[in-house]
Amino acid sequence: MRFLIRAQLPTEAGNKMMENNKIVNDIEAYMASVNSKNAFFLEANGERTMLFVVNMERVDQMPLIAEPLFKMGAKVEFHPAMVLDDLKKMASGKEPVPSKGKKATAI
Repeated sequence: MRFLIRAQLPTEAGNKMMENNKIVNDIEAYMASVNSKNAFFLEANGERTMLFVVNMERVDQMPLIAEPLFKMGAKVEFHPAMVLDDLKKMASGKEPVPSKGKKATAI
C-alpha cells in the first residue's frame, strides 16, 4: 500500500541538519533503504518538511521506516495515498464500496 511519509523538523534540528555536509548522502541512503522513488522538500507551518512516497506491505514496517527520521529529530506521520489510477479504479465501480453500516473487509 502506498504511503506518504511526512517528516517535519523543528527549526533547531533542521538548522543542525543543514549544517551537516553529508545530509544529501544521508537522505539518499534513507530513500534507498525504504525504497522511496520520490521525495519532496518544503516548508510547512514554518518548519522544514520532507515528504517521501513509499510502499508498505505490512504495518510492522512503520518503525523501520520512521526510526531514521526520529533520529534526525523529526515528527513523523504516515498517510495512505492514492494516485489518479487508484481513484479511477474506485470511481469505475471495479472496487466494492462498503455499504452503510458495514465495515471494509481486511485484506
